[in-house]
Amino acid sequence: MTSPAPTKRTSPLSLPNILTYGRIAAVPVVVACLFWPEVIWVRWVAFGAFALAAVTDYFDGYLARAWGQQSSLGRMLDPIADKLLVSSCLLMLTATGTITIGNLSVWAAIVILCREILVSGLREFLAELRVSVPVTRLAKWKTTVQLLAIGFLLAGPAGDAVLPGCTIIGLVLLWVSAVVTLYTGYDYFRSGVQHLLEDA
Repeated sequence: MTSPAPTKRTSPLSLPNILTYGRIAAVPVVVACLFWPEVIWVRWVAFGAFALAAVTDYFDGYLARAWGQQSSLGRMLDPIADKLLVSSCLLMLTATGTITIGNLSVWAAIVILCREILVSGLREFLAELRVSVPVTRLAKWKTTVQLLAIGFLLAGPAGDAVLPGCTIIGLVLLWVSAVVTLYTGYDYFRSGVQHLLEDA
């Protein structure tokens, strides 16, 4: 862990930031659609909105680096947008029964949500010490698998009609994501504790 590098001033309306705003704006759209989970076309609208938002998760960071438009605002909003999107989708998928409460799969969602909260708390605490927590390559893969799992689960019954087993694929990927989430969460926590012990 190192002190964060200085970031040059960039317009709040730069394209990478606008893509991040769009990801946040997609959250209420997906949530609203899941109030009618039994309507097939609404499921596809939810999936489409989520898929577009997930794509921006790659392009906002890529464009910010490629165009030299990295900013403090973007660094703050990007993980917030990711957590809002993932958390709201997992909660709504559980509420609609796609991730059923009586099924063990709900524990995978709980693991993911708990890890996001714990890592966010750790990042906030270490930020006060002016210490950054770099995102590991494995953590990026974890995010990718999470997004794929949620995409399959959002399609749900509508996806099963096109690709039999779509929901099952989503649940399997959710568990894979949960396992990787546990490891990356432990990795972040271990690094944070090491830094605290060094400063003790």
